[in-house]
Amino acid sequence: MSGGKADPRPAGDGTTSRARLDRGRGALGPALELVHTGRAPTRAVLTAELGVTRATAGAVAAELEALGLIRVDARPGAAAGSQGRPSHRLALAEDGPVVLAAQVHADGFRAALVGLGGQIVATAPGCEAVDADPAKVLGSVVQAGADLLRETGRRCVGAGLAVPSAVAEPDGLALNPLHLAWPAGAPVRRIFAECVRAAGLTGPAFAGNDVNLAALAEHRHGAGRGARDLLCVATGHRGVGGALVLDGRLHTGSSGLALEVGHLTVNPEGRPCHCGSRGCLDVEADPLAFLTAAGREPGPEVSLLQESNELIRHHYDDPSVREAVEALIDRLGLGLAGLVNILNPDRIILGGLHRTLLDADPDRLRAVVADRSLWGQSGGVPILACTLDHNSLVGAAELAWQPVLDDPLAALS
Repeated sequence: MSGGKADPRPAGDGTTSRARLDRGRGALGPALELVHTGRAPTRAVLTAELGVTRATAGAVAAELEALGLIRVDARPGAAAGSQGRPSHRLALAEDGPVVLAAQVHADGFRAALVGLGGQIVATAPGCEAVDADPAKVLGSVVQAGADLLRETGRRCVGAGLAVPSAVAEPDGLALNPLHLAWPAGAPVRRIFAECVRAAGLTGPAFAGNDVNLAALAEHRHGAGRGARDLLCVATGHRGVGGALVLDGRLHTGSSGLALEVGHLTVNPEGRPCHCGSRGCLDVEADPLAFLTAAGREPGPEVSLLQESNELIRHHYDDPSVREAVEALIDRLGLGLAGLVNILNPDRIILGGLHRTLLDADPDRLRAVVADRSLWGQSGGVPILACTLDHNSLVGAAELAWQPVLDDPLAALS
């Protein structure tokens, strides 16, 4: 299919050959996404999922292998009890191209190289200081990624950035980086793209909200796989974020600002919020709120998230810790119930501290959601923990991989 390669499909009349060629090229992106998300482990499954002939599926797999994206096992083994000719196994290329993924949060930043399948190939040591100048921070994180590329010798095809802020479209502005000292409306996508180009990296650059990207990664590679309407709520280092994936695509609203769940009121007499209201999830169910409820002073040694997680995991028998857990679960459950009533998701996944709260007392959280939501009582919406350790980083990589998934030939030419 690519220039200079013989077409591996059998020859026929010109019209038939051209039609097969066009179908094969149009199927490259969908085929790569099926392998990328683990939904096509064999060529037979790929054929069925694409709805094409076996010859076309074979040509598509061969072209993706020629592009260095997948590997086709030429010595397939039949599964136990199976009948008929065994199908070739498909796997992602271990030495294929990568993208640069970057994440900035209140307690630092990190860079990683991520391959297809959400596989983290290499990471740079995280930095714990976030400058008030976005250009300095993004320049540092991109340089860390460029160093990783030099060390590994991998080809970079794009870059993605996750930030703790709503990112407005179409200009890529971080409208509310409340827990960073960055100015509101900072043009993070433009700055990030300039840093990527200055470092000599190739491929397009993207930026998005960290929880949106976490949800995208979990939907493709983690706890959200197979869900049609997936709601993700998470608290990382500060604040609370939410995201919705509908039919495999992030729902970001008309300008990228949908699902600001952190500003749902769950305690009308609660703490003042940065948004001007009171008692928002953002200040009632994040790590700082937990430490405050548990009567602990945040220490300088570790992040608020790590300190909170360790307190719950190792000191849950302390009455003050248990009471704080119950208080946050009740506030979180109230917010989730409202979202269930509005969105009717078929699955909820929780990340960051919320994942730890779920692990500590799953029955209490599920009961609060069921008691407070119309559909929770009758539908029993599953509430699960996120399973990817660095889902925002993997989600940032998904942004950068998307052009390749859409059109591998054009993206890699």
